Amino acid sequence: MIEQGQALPQATLSELTADGMVTHQSDTLFAGKKVVLFAVPGAFTPTCSAAHLPGFVTLADKIKAKGVDIIACVSVNDAFVMKAWGEAHNASEIMMLGDGDASFTKALGLEMDTEGFGGIRSQRYAMIVDNGVVTTLLVEAPKTFEVSKAEVILEKL
Repeated sequence: MIEQGQALPQATLSELTADGMVTHQSDTLFAGKKVVLFAVPGAFTPTCSAAHLPGFVTLADKIKAKGVDIIACVSVNDAFVMKAWGEAHNASEIMMLGDGDASFTKALGLEMDTEGFGGIRSQRYAMIVDNGVVTTLLVEAPKTFEVSKAEVILEKL
């Protein structure tokens, strides 16, 4: 599993924008920026939709006021699902990134096998990334939602 002080691995993430599909390379997307990156097991799932994403939507202005350039949400879903989920939650200040083949999640070492639920998914986590290097990493224990909340990230900034 990735640790604080390590650079994010090279991987491709997808984003559906008003201009169409955009493919981001993680090394260039996070280079020279301060980023809050949080991951959820699945878009439109209960905790993710009721609390995790909405917390970042609500606190986006306060998080960005701390010098954060990008707030990004990643999930092992396609970019179409991520866009629809972001729109359903008015997440216009959050970059909704699809990790359709779980390559980014696996490269981080933060995958989990949910078997019948959906196969390989991301563990729930939040991190602060400065110029591509993880400075804070908060990974949830299975079936919990405590350390990766927007409020906790805001305190860590």
